[in-house]
Amino acid sequence: MKKELPAAQLDAWRRYYVSFWRISAAIEADLVAAGLPSLSWYDALYQLYRAPERRLRMSDLARGALLSRSGLTRLVDKLEAEKLIERRTCPEDGRGQHAQLTDKGVECLRRIWPVYRAGIAKYFGAQMNDAEAKQLATVFRRIVAVLDPGMDEAKE
Repeated sequence: MKKELPAAQLDAWRRYYVSFWRISAAIEADLVAAGLPSLSWYDALYQLYRAPERRLRMSDLARGALLSRSGLTRLVDKLEAEKLIERRTCPEDGRGQHAQLTDKGVECLRRIWPVYRAGIAKYFGAQMNDAEAKQLATVFRRIVAVLDPGMDEAKE
């Protein structure tokens, strides 16, 4: 392993890190202004939307939504209270629990997406051309593949 981090890579990291958090904060502000739930709600609901039968084991939901187990528990409690998801006993073994997306949860996704999409376009997409976007996607795909080799690209 290299001991030194090349200046170009360090600069790229710093710019990525700052831009990610600033873009996320700007999109969160847009969602608040529109009276909509946060990106964490969207991410969890979207993971369920993409899952077979729109349900996932809690551990799979936490992994896909990039949350800690305790963070997921708090989020699932809130989503369940709003009737956006339901907890169900795991049909395979009866011990674990699944989170199941409800019709109300699908509707919530549909309300959030236009604001989220507009934020991605405004704060991220408008800053690059198609070739640059493809190059970034290639680099980030490679990074994810190293850090999470089991990640199925079709589920991203």
